[in-house]
Amino acid sequence: MQPTTSKFTLRTDPELLKKFRYVAEYNARSANRELEIIMRRHVVEYESKYGKIVLD
Repeated sequence: MQPTTSKFTLRTDPELLKKFRYVAEYNARSANRELEIIMRRHVVEYESKYGKIVLD
């Protein structure tokens, strides 16, 4: 059975992470959820420009 979520480790500048968490809190989201939303928007933008990404 495949997990419904995947784990991903991100290494980034501590100050950037603090600011990102501030923005996420402003949007009433966790940092994880904020990042997920940004990733989804980025993929949608990419696919609208270059076509649907087909995964095996």
